[in-house]
Amino acid sequence: MRISLAQICSVPDVSRNTDAVCELIMRASSENSDLIVFPEASMYPFGQGRLDTIAEPLDGRFATTVRETAEAAGIVAVVGMFAPADSVETEKGTRHRVDNVALAVGRDGADGDRVDAAYRKIHCYDAFGYRESDTVRPGNELEYFQCAGMTVGLSTCYDIRFPQQFKDLARGGAQVIVVPTSWSDGPGKRDQWRTLTAARALDSTTWIAAAGQARPGGYDKVGQSDGPTGIGHSVVVGPDGTRVAELGYTCGYVTATIDTDRLNSVRQSIPVLGDD
Repeated sequence: MRISLAQICSVPDVSRNTDAVCELIMRASSENSDLIVFPEASMYPFGQGRLDTIAEPLDGRFATTVRETAEAAGIVAVVGMFAPADSVETEKGTRHRVDNVALAVGRDGADGDRVDAAYRKIHCYDAFGYRESDTVRPGNELEYFQCAGMTVGLSTCYDIRFPQQFKDLARGGAQVIVVPTSWSDGPGKRDQWRTLTAARALDSTTWIAAAGQARPGGYDKVGQSDGPTGIGHSVVVGPDGTRVAELGYTCGYVTATIDTDRLNSVRQSIPVLGDD
């Protein structure tokens, strides 16, 4: 499988983000990638106002445009978006929550099967003084799709701190796990991210393909604490924990080739999935 990671910096304009995503889908297709992974919140960034006012259903303009572009290009795209979810009563009144969705759409090759899956983020980012669950409804189901002869599991950002989810995905058949991300910066956060991506690959003996939002403000803002806006460092990690490809803080794009032979070899050598 050829897999591309698109490290973008979403702007508070859904139309502009849609155009940027579609342009990169076409680029990945022209370079013969099978799968392209975009960050969490590709549709609209965190920290730029109420998400319920820009959320769209899975048959809305954003998802439909991405879906049609990927299908026409004969590639699968995984893109982070927000969809309407529910309303809850809080001390501050009624809140209209959204689903934080990793949408996987397109075709498994030019003449292949249609892919259309939606993973709703299970673990909300209720940490470091931030409460994602106030505005985002937690999901409760694992999701998979098929691409280039491999089974791909879906996860999102803060999920990376929960090894059981990655083990469950692997035991359910995942050979690759994609992780759209909008990781917050701050002291130690880059090191945590790099450690966690490698650890989850080792826990689950899968390929990890994690695409993060680039660092808003670039290098001038590196290391400063903020909300979940982005720290870059998108990465492909092998099932033995080896980083195969990695980006830095700024916007970028990288492609890696992954295979089942390496995965099968690691699983034979380190059979951790059968030990607990």
